[in-house]
Amino acid sequence: MRNTDYEPAITDYLVPMTSPTSQSAGVCPSCSLPASGRFCANCGSTLAGATCSACDTAITPGAKFCHRCGTPAGASRARIRETRGLTTALPWAVAGIALVALIAMLAGQRFNARSATTLDAPLNALPQAGLDDRGTRAAPDISNMSARERASRLFDRIMRLAEERDRDSTLFAAAGKEDSLQLFAQMGIQAHMLLEPRDADVRYDMGRIAEVAGAPRLARIQADSILSTSPTHLLGLLLAAKSSRALGDTAAARSFERQLLTAAPAEQRRALPEYESHRNDIAVAIELAKRR
Repeated sequence: MRNTDYEPAITDYLVPMTSPTSQSAGVCPSCSLPASGRFCANCGSTLAGATCSACDTAITPGAKFCHRCGTPAGASRARIRETRGLTTALPWAVAGIALVALIAMLAGQRFNARSATTLDAPLNALPQAGLDDRGTRAAPDISNMSARERASRLFDRIMRLAEERDRDSTLFAAAGKEDSLQLFAQMGIQAHMLLEPRDADVRYDMGRIAEVAGAPRLARIQADSILSTSPTHLLGLLLAAKSSRALGDTAAARSFERQLLTAAPAEQRRALPEYESHRNDIAVAIELAKRR
């Protein structure tokens, strides 16, 4: 028989244990309503003993977010893993879309470069095999051309466009070729301005390009430069007449045309190289001057 007065029971030496559900009911620090457990059933705020589902840090009672990682209080671990998975995958998805877009852009540029015509861009400014010469000879090696040869080829291209516009201006504009003419005209003028010496042949070509591109004042300046050195030069008189008429100065145009007719016989006997290269322009100008 155990003497309860002198022999303590074993349970006297044990620390009293509290079951998970034995926490005494308290008051929620956020809504002040009775609450028990780790989270308030009314507002979801944390109670004493709550920990973060993401980083296991103890959460201050009443807090709605973990002060360490910012995870919402009461969030399930499964939901956190799902959110993290989406967050991790998003940058890779964006990178993949950007890569596809870059490949598509490069492919489009390559396609456009293959399908470009001789009137599309500066790279096609010079004659191309199969387009300008109908494939009868290989494309010229631009790197072996002199600056004057390149300028001369641009001049020929611009004049062909101007002739095409003169034949049917409506169709020319509808085909969008006026933009090509203006583009090549700018290139042609710049190419001629780089040439030295800037003789009568260079100035005439530059003036003619300016005239067909709608810049008659620049054309008249080139004509005056030619005539200041050689007053009876046929290309100078021809260009002066054309630019004056484009500027609306009919009297000046008629005066230059009369000078052209007077000077032509003697000047043509000089057989200057620029007269030979522009003999058709001179012949047409003399014929028009005779009719006026």
